[in-house]
Amino acid sequence: MDLRKIEESVFKFLMLTSVVCVVGSLLFILGTVFIKGWHALSLDMLVKTPQGGYYLGKEGGILNAITGSIVLGIGATLFALVLSLPLAVYLNLYLRKNSRRAFIMRFFLDVLWGIPSIVYGAFGFTVMIFFKLQASLLAAIITVGLLILPIMARSMDEVLKTIPFELTEASFAMGATRLETAMQVVLKQVLGGLVTAVLISFGRGIGDAASVLFTASFTDSLPYSLFKPVATLPLAIFFQLGTPFPEVQERGYAAALVLAILILAVSIAGRLISGKFTRHVLR
Repeated sequence: MDLRKIEESVFKFLMLTSVVCVVGSLLFILGTVFIKGWHALSLDMLVKTPQGGYYLGKEGGILNAITGSIVLGIGATLFALVLSLPLAVYLNLYLRKNSRRAFIMRFFLDVLWGIPSIVYGAFGFTVMIFFKLQASLLAAIITVGLLILPIMARSMDEVLKTIPFELTEASFAMGATRLETAMQVVLKQVLGGLVTAVLISFGRGIGDAASVLFTASFTDSLPYSLFKPVATLPLAIFFQLGTPFPEVQERGYAAALVLAILILAVSIAGRLISGKFTRHVLR
């Protein structure tokens, strides 16, 4: 019996099993949320803010949480982008590939990536107490921005690693500075990957509850100020599923379905948009 064929068959089975587990898990989660929440989903729920007693089963909707999550996600993503892109460029164009400084910076980013989001929330809450600030959209943006910063930075770092060494050397040989090489050569080559990293981070930001539990608070109003509390979909889901009223729990599953659809749309948009930018890539 050929051992190589046996080995190949075993690994094919493992790969197929992995695919089934991943796809099956996604379909199971989406199916469960859809079955439990679709009949509670309505137009009023999407276009109205909570009225008095909404979380006790009365009229209203989750428009405040939807808009709050989007505004918070955009703000946190922009905040993280301002810090992540220069850091990723610095790691790949200004430091040697195997330098100790680059290794240390990547190690700390990996550690930050692994820290639970509740720790970021506790850190943000501690900073708020120190500066005597109240829970607000600004505090949540900073906290969530710090949460997704290592995710975005490491994703961009891995994308920039794919740039051929010869391409940057050719740019330097023609007299371009490192900054000119980064802006006019490197970023064009990996623009699709950078967009994907940004959208992945955005999806992570709008779906996190622990980091905004103490920093964003909650409100029935639409977001209108950086210095006022803001509602988010994860917290709206948490509050609704924690009530003893079945109709409110069904609304919680409906809100979870809205959040899942939103994140799925962001993921699909990331794939489509990144594909359009690949026209700049050398083939």
